[in-house]
Amino acid sequence: MSVSESYDFDDVSVVMGTYNEEAAIESVLDSIDEATDGAAETVCVDGSSDRTAEIAREHGARVIEQEPQGYGVAVARALRAADRPVIVTTDCDGTYPMDALPEFLDAINGGADVVSGDRLYHGAATMPPFNRLGNHAFAVLASLLLGERVHDTTTGMRAYRQEVIEDIEWTENTGLSAELLVRPLARGYDVHETPIEYGERLGETTLDPLSGGKDIARSILTVGLEERRR
Repeated sequence: MSVSESYDFDDVSVVMGTYNEEAAIESVLDSIDEATDGAAETVCVDGSSDRTAEIAREHGARVIEQEPQGYGVAVARALRAADRPVIVTTDCDGTYPMDALPEFLDAINGGADVVSGDRLYHGAATMPPFNRLGNHAFAVLASLLLGERVHDTTTGMRAYRQEVIEDIEWTENTGLSAELLVRPLARGYDVHETPIEYGERLGETTLDPLSGGKDIARSILTVGLEERRR
């Protein structure tokens, strides 16, 4: 952990994987600009067949196009493409509160290595009940493996010091969001979970909750056991 520097939004990259998000991309990018006074870099790794990439470029985002290969592949590419010292992940469906970005940056400046948005703290009423139940179960599994309380393993909104991203080899695809929390916690990084509101999704989801849930649970178990053996 390093607290020698104080960052502002000129030091922040906001990254996301996008896939057919033309219903939400404009409002998400506008919200990022509003929260950061237009100073944060935005990076989208896109495999869409609609106008997502075009709209993102029109709003000043850096767009990296690739064939659709899953959530983790896209987000990992976006993380590697970011070149600023603080990297924020988000989803491009309008569910995450970009007005919380100043709070996330304050926590990084206060010494946190990772700031993780806890969607479940306020109940996540807009989340489908099956998904909400699954996310509580994922948190219990991760907590047991790590030996400390984890509240939301699969949130898409987190802030990282760049060295955390660079220091860890990321291996998961569907389960990357959980891996991005579990490995830093297991390695002793200062991880701060902070409650966030979770909004109504704009557009249709492409993740099957059953197959996706099994993949995420497998990722948590695999990554957790790997870290315990380190």
